[in-house]
Amino acid sequence: MNKKIKVYFLGSGKIAVPVLNRLVWSDRIELLGIGTQLDRPAGRKKKLHPTPIGEFAHASGLPADKIPTVNAEEFLDYLRWLTPDFIVVVSFGQMLKQPLLELPKISCVNVHASLLPRYRGASPIAAAIVNHDVRTGISFMEMERGLDNGRVYCSFEHLLSGSERADWLEEALGRLAADKIVDVLDGIIKEKNDPVAQDDKHVVFTKKIHKGDGIIDWNLPAADIESRIRGYYPWPGAIFTLTAHNRKIAVRVTSASVHALMSGKPGEVLQANKKGWIIACGANALELLTVVPQDKKEMRGIDFLNGCHLDKGIIVGME
Repeated sequence: MNKKIKVYFLGSGKIAVPVLNRLVWSDRIELLGIGTQLDRPAGRKKKLHPTPIGEFAHASGLPADKIPTVNAEEFLDYLRWLTPDFIVVVSFGQMLKQPLLELPKISCVNVHASLLPRYRGASPIAAAIVNHDVRTGISFMEMERGLDNGRVYCSFEHLLSGSERADWLEEALGRLAADKIVDVLDGIIKEKNDPVAQDDKHVVFTKKIHKGDGIIDWNLPAADIESRIRGYYPWPGAIFTLTAHNRKIAVRVTSASVHALMSGKPGEVLQANKKGWIIACGANALELLTVVPQDKKEMRGIDFLNGCHLDKGIIVGME
């Protein structure tokens, strides 16, 4: 009987959940422990909430280490005592320093949601959508000091249709990573997956997304705004403001379609009736299919207009 692969798991985000679930249930894996970030305040009342991994572990009756700093000597001593073959890292949220990278018997393996070296950094899923990519995927990388610059054991492609939202794509890539994780670790042990250095000529970096990134710039082409609506869903969302009933209202757009044969001044309302709500962009126009008005629930764009009359020709979201 083959010896089980000893793994300690570090993860926080939603994409990490299916990977952890696969490791939990695999008869080829000995899961030594689960580490995640501390509970953090969220919502208007700033109530503490666990990470998706913390929530999954609790629901599954699994102990999870909530780690203030993963590089603390006390935590390193704990891992040395566990003697892992691998530390598997998926959307964890802390930088691993050299003593931790050198700790497992075989490797620290990072599961990254892109086809490296394209989209190193914090927001590879959003970047693939916003940039109209036709493919993305999952890379299994040997972790080194630096930002996602380690050698790549293997990558697996996922084709894009051009209609994905970021949350849907995160789920799909999480499932893909889960399907492959055990075989990848086994292949590393058996030296079937030799790591290959990334080609620095093809490196593309992504930045951490901030709330302001979701503000709609109507000067952009309609296709670019539409891709941002999907790429920034659910957070920070794609938002603009309009003035109605003598007050400014923030409107988050959750789905839209491009009208290639319509045009006008950027931000100009071209149509606002029961047949559709259409706004001109830097090129072409965008129909707002579903929206979330300030302090309201999601609704169809035309339903919003029933309670908020807009005159054709007004300019929105440019102040």
